[in-house]
Amino acid sequence: MAEPLLRIEQVCKRFGGLLAVDHASLAVETGRITALIGPNGAGKTTLFAMIAGFSRPSEGRIFYAGADITGSAPHLLARRGIARTFQIAQPFAGLSVEDNIAIGSYLSHRSRTDARAAAGRIAREVGLGDQLKRRAADLTLSALKRLELARALAIEPRLILLDEVLAGLNPSEIRDLVPLIRAIRTRGTTVLLIEHVMQAVMSLAEHVLVLAEGRVIAEGSPQAITANPRVIEAYLGHGAARRAGGGYDG
Repeated sequence: MAEPLLRIEQVCKRFGGLLAVDHASLAVETGRITALIGPNGAGKTTLFAMIAGFSRPSEGRIFYAGADITGSAPHLLARRGIARTFQIAQPFAGLSVEDNIAIGSYLSHRSRTDARAAAGRIAREVGLGDQLKRRAADLTLSALKRLELARALAIEPRLILLDEVLAGLNPSEIRDLVPLIRAIRTRGTTVLLIEHVMQAVMSLAEHVLVLAEGRVIAEGSPQAITANPRVIEAYLGHGAARRAGGGYDG
């Protein structure tokens, strides 16, 4: 069996007396769209922060492409091909769309001409080709989400971590972004996404991991996950699976 692109082994994260991630272990296969779901406060974004190097695990190891990357700095992980987006878009507000994307492109393109050409190509791929000269501060929420995607894609990642990229969008905007996420996978980038929009998860994900109280409590296909009593309990509370006809009262 092929080595997963990302492997997390018994990772914990403590903030004082709070155990935000509790001995979580998971694997993300190369070339898949994998979803990480769970209730608010489950530790999903904290886990992303550790994978991307913004936070160091208190315990456990993180492996990427067979190498131990535990505690590596974000800029070093970017050079290895790991990119992430943030729940709240954080562009350089005073810079243009083109400049925001080009900053990441310089990682792979040394010349200004090549970096800006790559930025233009990525902008067109995410639907921002007609807004290259517009300031990031003047974009709509939907356009900011696209810019967040573009900035991550600019480093030409092998693995992209999408943190609630659909949050705050209306149904029409979500429908427009879903094909873009599929296209990221099609271009050869492995996708790990945190998402609360379950219809999008069902549509996009080939494999789903469920985090609750910092622990991975279930994994499988989207269809299996939606019928899993432990997942129903995590989202809806004790006794919910039994009340829903699942015959479970754990």
